[in-house]
Order: sequence, then structure tokens, then C-alpha cells
Amino acid sequence: MTEVTKTEVIVIDHIYITVSDLSRSEMFYDRVLQDTLGFRKNKFKLGGEPHIQYYNRHFGYVLRPSATKAAHDPLSPGLHHLCLRVDTPADVAAVAAHLRWAGIAATDAKLYPIYAPDYWATYFTDPDGIHLEVTNYRQERRERHDNW
Repeated sequence: MTEVTKTEVIVIDHIYITVSDLSRSEMFYDRVLQDTLGFRKNKFKLGGEPHIQYYNRHFGYVLRPSATKAAHDPLSPGLHHLCLRVDTPADVAAVAAHLRWAGIAATDAKLYPIYAPDYWATYFTDPDGIHLEVTNYRQERRERHDNW
């Protein structure tokens, strides 16, 4: 039997999110991804459908119109939540403060020792009910990366 070479995934390239109201979601994600987290943005059409792409050096987050009006249910099969990582607990606090300043109902940044001794996070929800989280780069994750 021939040995199979395993290829390592190095990063998530892009995430596609379907949204019920593209304009409403664009306003929300402009505040979250562009204004708060420094993503860039472009618009394009694919198959005649408008798309909005937010991107940084690491990955893209793309909005496209949904084909149905069914509501997102995080407890059904599929996406439960998306967590974005920033460097430090202070960065998490800055993100939470900026989101609240921008009118987004983000939780206070706080320590969640139930997850890890250095797990800081803020939580919020997009207009279609997708749960979002911003957390810090925890020691366990740094060690995993550095000692792989």
C-alpha cells in the first residue's frame, strides 16, 4: 500500500455567510469587520448575485443573499458560532468597547476560566442571529502553534 502524504491546512481561506438583507448586514459588518477589526472590503457579483467580501491578510468573510427566508438556528446542524482571535485580553476589551460604541450589543470583555485559565472573550450576534465571538490568543494556542 502506498503511503499518503498529509497536507497541512495553514489557514481558513474564506467563510461565506448567507444573509436575509444584504444592506442591513453590510452596515453591521462594516462596523464589526471594517471599523473595529481593520478588514478591507470589496463588492463583486457571482452568478449575477451581489456579494460583499471583507478580508484581511489571513482570510475573507463573504456575505451573499440567502435564497430563502428561513431563520438561522445555531442549535440546528451547521454553524453554531464564529470566533475571531485578537492578540491580548486588552485587545478583546478594546473590541468590545468599540462595538458597543458603534451600537452593537457586545458583552463586556471578561475572563471565562471555565474554557481556559486565560480565556477572555466578548460575544455578539449579527442581524440574522449568527453568534460571533472575539477572543484572545491564549497561551495554549501559542504553544500549540510554536511547538507543533
